[in-house]
Amino acid sequence: MNSLISLDRLRFLFNRFSERLWVRPLAVCFLSIAAVFAAKLIDGSVVANQMPSIAQDSVETLLSLLASSMLVIATFSVGSMVSAYAAASSSATPRAFSLVVADDVSQNALSTFVGAFIFSVVALTAVKNAFYNQAGLFSLFVLTTIVFAVVILTFVRWVDNIARLGRVGSTIEKVEKATENAFIRRRDKPRLGGISVSDITSKGVDVFSPTIGYVQHIDMATLQDWAQRVDAHVVVSALPGTLTTADKPLASVHMLSSALSNIDCTGLIKSFHIGHDRTFEDDPRFGLVTLSEIAARALSPAVNDPGTAIKVTGSLVRLISLIDQPEQTESKPKYDRIAIPEVALQDMFDDAFTAIARDGAGVIEVCIRLQKALSSLESLNNKEIKKAAQYHRRLALKRACNVLDIEEDLIAIKKAAREDKSM
Repeated sequence: MNSLISLDRLRFLFNRFSERLWVRPLAVCFLSIAAVFAAKLIDGSVVANQMPSIAQDSVETLLSLLASSMLVIATFSVGSMVSAYAAASSSATPRAFSLVVADDVSQNALSTFVGAFIFSVVALTAVKNAFYNQAGLFSLFVLTTIVFAVVILTFVRWVDNIARLGRVGSTIEKVEKATENAFIRRRDKPRLGGISVSDITSKGVDVFSPTIGYVQHIDMATLQDWAQRVDAHVVVSALPGTLTTADKPLASVHMLSSALSNIDCTGLIKSFHIGHDRTFEDDPRFGLVTLSEIAARALSPAVNDPGTAIKVTGSLVRLISLIDQPEQTESKPKYDRIAIPEVALQDMFDDAFTAIARDGAGVIEVCIRLQKALSSLESLNNKEIKKAAQYHRRLALKRACNVLDIEEDLIAIKKAAREDKSM
């Protein structure tokens, strides 16, 4: 029997928590309070008499300075982060908001500032009430000095990061990185550790979800356990990123020894984590859609930034090229009761290049870069990629020729498409 809490499930839950701004500050607050009381432990130790003496006023002065400054800096950091989040949503796309919120540097900075404030307030209260002896007071002085150093280093690093947070270039890099991780996971496990759909030849019974939303994660371990208990095979119909509605099944159940009417499918339905929004971790197509939206917004007349669309095109080429790299698949499927369809490459190309080709059809530099990018993908040693790239290259050329009306532009784009001799 498989564990009901798999590593994939823990990864998914951890990533959801990382998008909550309160998680790290709360943890650091508890750590700060624990550090204040831990300093008292030195008073009862064997080395208490060997600690140097230190004036209580000096510790109070440091703690007062820390307490008065940290609240201001924490408030300032929150305001700067909110402005960066708003900039990311307006200049790039709202779909990238979760990645900007989960920025490690900003969350660590906010946690450090809030934690230092809590530490200083609690420690100052303890000092003024004579909670420490001489050894504990010295330990608190050392801790306060360390906190000061951490705050300064964190602030310097955070200032450099906040200048970039929310900018289009930084957002593109975050989306590309998240999409790259999803691509690698799907490349190494194209069927999420399950078997091929072609291995199931019997006719199954569809199971529908009572919830309307997007499939964010499939708990394969729980689904495998359920299939073993009811002695059935499950063919997944709704991959992560699929919108579930009343007419679209989550999966079909192929019973081996009993009728489906005798089976409780609650365990199967609970294996699908459904939410209101798509997520990046298990949905590589969502990353492509997000990058394409950034490029489409940059190509709008209000923005008119073809350079961003060109940058996104390069990111898309790098991501799709990952599929052509050697796979690191398991020799034996881990979940032999679950059949998973692979993501269609044609769908990935539609997500990635349709909007750019449509909105950039009248911008010659974007058209040329798109032709070169698709030609590069067409040269890869993968028949499916070659076929999809060839289709979109010709479609992009057709769109451009339908919009451009200057002969020199038409000649340039046909040359880039390597079709100038035949047209």
